[in-house]
Amino acid sequence: MRLLDSKPRLILVAFGAMGVGVAFEAAHALLGVGGHGLDAFTNNGVYTAVELIAVALCAARVVIKREDRAAWTFMTLALLFWTGGDLVWTLWLDNVANPPSPSVADALYLTMYPAIYAAMMLLIRSRLRHQGAAQWLDGGVVGLALAALGAALVFSTVWDMNKGRFIEVAVNVAYPLGDFALLMFVVVAFSLSGWRPARLWLARGAGIIVTALADIIYVYEVAKGTYVSGALLDTMWPLSMSLLAAAAWQPAPPRSAPRLAAPHTIVLTLLAAGGALALLVVAAFRQITPLAVGLAAGALLLATVRATLTYLENVRMLRRNAHEAVTDALSGLGNRRRLMEDLEDAGEDTLRGHASTLVFFDLNGFKRYNDSFGHAAGDSLLGRVGAALSTAIDSRGRAYRLGGDEFCVLLQGRFARHDRLLASAASALTERGTVFTVSASFGLAVLPDDALNASAALQLADERMYADKARSNRSSRAETRAVLLALLNERTPDLSEHVTGVGELASQLGRRFLLDSDQLDELQRAAELHDIGKLAIPDEILHKRGPLTDAETQFMRQHPIIGERILNAAPALQPVAALVRASHERWDGAGYPDGLAGSAIPLGARIIAVCDAYHAMTSERCYQTARGEPDAIAELQRNAGSQFDPTIVTALCDQLTTPPSITQPRERAESDTTVHAAGRLHHLPSHKATELLRTCEEPTVRLHE
Repeated sequence: MRLLDSKPRLILVAFGAMGVGVAFEAAHALLGVGGHGLDAFTNNGVYTAVELIAVALCAARVVIKREDRAAWTFMTLALLFWTGGDLVWTLWLDNVANPPSPSVADALYLTMYPAIYAAMMLLIRSRLRHQGAAQWLDGGVVGLALAALGAALVFSTVWDMNKGRFIEVAVNVAYPLGDFALLMFVVVAFSLSGWRPARLWLARGAGIIVTALADIIYVYEVAKGTYVSGALLDTMWPLSMSLLAAAAWQPAPPRSAPRLAAPHTIVLTLLAAGGALALLVVAAFRQITPLAVGLAAGALLLATVRATLTYLENVRMLRRNAHEAVTDALSGLGNRRRLMEDLEDAGEDTLRGHASTLVFFDLNGFKRYNDSFGHAAGDSLLGRVGAALSTAIDSRGRAYRLGGDEFCVLLQGRFARHDRLLASAASALTERGTVFTVSASFGLAVLPDDALNASAALQLADERMYADKARSNRSSRAETRAVLLALLNERTPDLSEHVTGVGELASQLGRRFLLDSDQLDELQRAAELHDIGKLAIPDEILHKRGPLTDAETQFMRQHPIIGERILNAAPALQPVAALVRASHERWDGAGYPDGLAGSAIPLGARIIAVCDAYHAMTSERCYQTARGEPDAIAELQRNAGSQFDPTIVTALCDQLTTPPSITQPRERAESDTTVHAAGRLHHLPSHKATELLRTCEEPTVRLHE
């Protein structure tokens, strides 16, 4: 059997032998087991054997386990000094009629205390060093109070009974002082563990407590002259050593994180402080040793420091909570609650003749940035632009983040939209990269000129911000549209004329369906750019005279998807891209690329399909001559309900046949068309495979491709 395998068994055997020895001593002291003939064997042989086994177990712990080795080395030395002192008495001083005082045994016993203190401090530093000052103070208060009580009960008797040389008195008094210090260490350790000590601390604390109590009782009984050798008191020391040896082999608890003081820890501290105060009150009427009074005063002093620390912690916590309640954690700016409070104050200031300007910002392109680079990058950007915004307005007001990508500033005084400060603020919220642009739209409201209260000012600034965003989107779409149309014109001039005409016709028809300005703008851009994907179609297919082959037809039908990809590269044209993709779908579901049918096709795409077919039939092409308006209208009517939405065909025919001088009434589409007009035009269709059923013989089919 390998030695490593035998070590645990040897340790278990050692613990068993030590336990049997302690049990036999207790039985002999209480029940007289073995009779007086075994007194010497029990008090000397068994006692010493238990001590030596305890020392060996602690030493084995130091050799076998590396964790906390220094702490257990000091504990081993402490037990060794203790055992050495007992051996001096057993082998020498017990046989001397008048043993010297102090003796070598006293030196060994007293050396035990600093070794135990060092072991306790090393373990506390290793396992409980991250605890806060409050836990240290709690342990100090309880420890000092207990020491004061022990001193009041024991120390005066010991002091009074020791009337000899100073060195003798000092040595005899050092024992209870050392034991009081041991008790304080245990209480501090228990306090740092939240009064829920692990098994290691329980065993070690119990061993030290038993040692201290045994020493204090022994010194007291010796001073009183009531000590009897071989009584139950003598069993407490080997029991204490056994507990310390058992602590050496307990699993080390995890290094604890700082914990908040629980209610029961406060109760213990209060009880200890109350006990110390009561002891001081008693000292005013009865003679109590100065040591006890000093320890009680120390306990009250620490309790006062603890109370002061608790008060300061509560004040800091209240301030922190108050700050967090009105602060955005991500950017460090004020949040919506702080804005509303400041707006209320600004409203009151208007009564004293002071104006304020509220500016509402919303980031453009942030969602795309967040989706592209992730939420962590998005949070970082919000933090950067928030700090930049606060710097930009400097001392002229305060900046806020309301959540998401919405920011506000509240400025002192009146500011116009074109003011340089607002331009700087908008610039602070702008970031550009090689593949992204994040900018800001804003709207403002002046108190009291535009609004008299906080909610009205915020609502007005918000509305004006959205109006600015709409203008910005239209401007961006117009710029991008101009570039794409110029590119389309360079490639195919006649196609450029066609899409411009389709855009104008679709915009006129869209007004009949009560579309708002943004929807009309999206519709016109989509109508103008619905064939942008044909830039990727070769000229031999695009300008081919006669029918296309099946392969050419399939290739041609990819252009809506290509167009969507081109337009999605510009954030402002993303709603337009969705309409372009669906612009070649059919009412009966036989269109492409997704095979959508009926109301599943976005309203704007249905309008574009009808306008595109009409304009294609009335335009000169390489593969057909232009038709007249009546012929084109008849063709549309024949295909209404199959290729085209019949409601839209009817609306277009009515528009074309109504004299321009007569005011055009706005018509609402029947059935589901009204529902789609109320919604956004860029309804995204679901992708599904479908069989392409078109043939090349129908006149409008080729024109619409």
